[in-house]
Amino acid sequence: MVLLAKDLMDTSFLSLDEDTDAFTGAKTMVDRHKGYAVVTQGSAGHVVGIVTEWDFLSKVVAQGIDPVTMKMKDLASPTVHACAPDTPTDEVVSSMASRGIRRMVVRSGDQVVGIITARNVLARFREYVDKLSREIASYQSSQTPLG
Repeated sequence: MVLLAKDLMDTSFLSLDEDTDAFTGAKTMVDRHKGYAVVTQGSAGHVVGIVTEWDFLSKVVAQGIDPVTMKMKDLASPTVHACAPDTPTDEVVSSMASRGIRRMVVRSGDQVVGIITARNVLARFREYVDKLSREIASYQSSQTPLG
């Protein structure tokens, strides 16, 4: 069975307009328990970047900038790594690891349909390991000694 990006992605991702101030963006991220926000432009939701907690630390807090004066578009990393929903998870994980990223946007055409986070990958991996462990234990307990 091949797992695909759509099997790992979180469809309840956070999206914020580019003109949202950083203070409101941070508060929304905290309220929604998200360590990132996809930054969009206009009613069509064109993705202009992604903001992570690291962006807040390095570009606002460490610089001593008032978050009310900074817009999400100025805080966002413009490079958004993306994959299609039918991308095999081994390709997704390999791409995330080689790029050193913890989030992968899942797009269907120009539309963002989900986000894969390192946490999603680890949770799915744990499920997989637990399932294998149960199957091995079941197999071992069903074996009867010869003789």
